[in-house]
Amino acid sequence: MSPLALELLFIGLLGLASLAIVWISGVVVYKLWRGQR
Repeated sequence: MSPLALELLFIGLLGLASLAIVWISGVVVYKLWRGQR
């Protein structure tokens, strides 16, 4: 496997992980905000 392909794979995984974190935190904040009302 070439270093470039490996780098792209890791960048893709990093992007997916950050998207998952943003999604989960958004859901948590939404549920907390909805629970306040």
